[in-house]
Amino acid sequence: MVEVTFAKATVVTIRLSLLKLGARITVSIRRILIAIATACPYQDILAIAYQRIQALTDSG
Repeated sequence: MVEVTFAKATVVTIRLSLLKLGARITVSIRRILIAIATACPYQDILAIAYQRIQALTDSG
């Protein structure tokens, strides 16, 4: 797979890269859980995105 640099990527490129991961999504009343494989090539990027989303929800 070609390494994708997200810093200069378009929204379409990012969306397609993340959609191609394949994940199990579980929806409950209060949560949406997304389970990805431990070998996911974008783990670090997804972790940063999760931290930033959590910071938004914590601030109000």
